[in-house]
Amino acid sequence: EPSSMQLKLIMRHLNEEGVDKIDGASSGEEALKLIEKYPPDLLITSMYLPDMTASELLSTVHKDFADLSISCMLISSEKNHHALEPVKQTGVIAILPKPFNHADLQRAIKSTLGIVNPEEIALDNYDIDDISILIVDDSSTSRNHIARIFSSMGISNIDQVENGLEAVAQLQEKDYELIVTDLNMPEMDGNELVHHIRTEMNNTTTPIMMLTTENNEARLGEVEQAGVSAILNKPFDPTTIREMMHRLMRD
Repeated sequence: EPSSMQLKLIMRHLNEEGVDKIDGASSGEEALKLIEKYPPDLLITSMYLPDMTASELLSTVHKDFADLSISCMLISSEKNHHALEPVKQTGVIAILPKPFNHADLQRAIKSTLGIVNPEEIALDNYDIDDISILIVDDSSTSRNHIARIFSSMGISNIDQVENGLEAVAQLQEKDYELIVTDLNMPEMDGNELVHHIRTEMNNTTTPIMMLTTENNEARLGEVEQAGVSAILNKPFDPTTIREMMHRLMRD
């Protein structure tokens, strides 16, 4: 956070939520040096830093510190969908407005704890070791973030592909208990994939969860008509995914 006043305010809010191990940085480069020296569980950043944008910072973190499993959160007054899109695709757990309230921050901290201190999910009709999940997303960062959330639930059988065509090929070779897909992808998008699974493959039972930044109601309506089981907006948190898992795997 480049503003010292805003930085102090955010740190004070974190203190009030019981977080006391906090480092502050005013630029992207300073943040990267701190991450290398003191790897955090949660990275909170503003949208625009003096030397880079939030999406550039988060992309660098995911690339250079992939083994650290750092959760990321954006605090910004930015409302432009196109400006926020790259940040959402990096797999942030939350986007908080400026000013933000305690409830928003509490949810974000809870999401981080869900990954840092994972709790195995308990499903009535499934043994956790028997669950296989296919993740379909053209963003490797987004795929890895989604996989990390499912891994924190104790699920280890996770496959990843980049688009609908690769997903179709994978589905011809293996059965899955859950398919998680993005909407906007090259080759074959999420809508076409859902339609292919439900119609061409005659698979009407496997739950399909769509995670997307799309806000066009008509486009989302097409996906619902195609037979998607659930649509969640990016960013999403582990608690929401866990709750949706309970609903989909029960049905």
